[in-house]
Amino acid sequence: MKKISIGSWAYTIGPYEKDPVDFFTVCEKLKELGFDGVELGGFPPHPNPDDLPDQGQRHEVAARVRDMGLEFSGLAANLWGEHLIDTDDPAAYISEFRKNCEFCTDMGIQTIRVDTVQPPTIFESVDPATAFQRVVDTWTECCSIAEGHGLQVSWEFEPGFAFNKPSDVVKVLDAITSANFGVMYDTCHGQMVAVVGARHPGEKEILAGGQLELIKMLTGRINHLHFIDSDNTCHKAADGTDETSSHPPFGLGVLDFDTLVPALVKEPVTHDWWTIDLCFWPDAWQATASCKKSIDALNDRYGVREETR
Repeated sequence: MKKISIGSWAYTIGPYEKDPVDFFTVCEKLKELGFDGVELGGFPPHPNPDDLPDQGQRHEVAARVRDMGLEFSGLAANLWGEHLIDTDDPAAYISEFRKNCEFCTDMGIQTIRVDTVQPPTIFESVDPATAFQRVVDTWTECCSIAEGHGLQVSWEFEPGFAFNKPSDVVKVLDAITSANFGVMYDTCHGQMVAVVGARHPGEKEILAGGQLELIKMLTGRINHLHFIDSDNTCHKAADGTDETSSHPPFGLGVLDFDTLVPALVKEPVTHDWWTIDLCFWPDAWQATASCKKSIDALNDRYGVREETR
């Protein structure tokens, strides 16, 4: 069976920004609901490198999480304040990435999440070829740093960030040959990228085979999984424009998980984590229990390793 976690950012950003849920309150709820772990949103007010600068502090928090019967499935590193595409000097980004790798090591976390930071509109001011090379060069160096810490680097592609077309994702994967680099496949982002073509610059790139075709395009290079539904819409930014994929709870969208999950479980992901992602959902705290029941049902049907069937 797979181990189940949920992203802690669901309770700190968006609708929860002004009244975030304390990290250990989150952990207590997850323990009560039978979760195996938590995926850490490594930014305030939850544990993060800046608020826990000392190794001892980090070990103390990690031990407390373990004592609650939970593990960390990964880290969403706080790199959104850095410049990745719109600068020819990646030093600040790389320094922040290195700091988050050290944090992972101290916390016992094995996967670090990245994205391309800047939105797809960045191509209005930065040439796509230049942007591509900056991402590839910087992430290649980051993968080397992560390798020294024994970490996997997982890129979460999505409508809200540059290089969000299916062919873009493949192109980046082809260019970064580091063994510890791969993509995070989030089912709502897969829908919006492959089926809806949300926020694609220029002409939309829609796949006739939908998410199954996208999964096939990425096969062998998926190293982390997020599960949540999609209603074929984007979450709205403060000004009312599309930002990134909506993350409705299971059953409130259009996804056929009995088709998607069997395809995804065939991927050679090197760990057993399935992570629920309720990012920006207004009732995430209340929806957590129902999402756990839904993913448990999927786990019962598809979570057993092939060799044990």
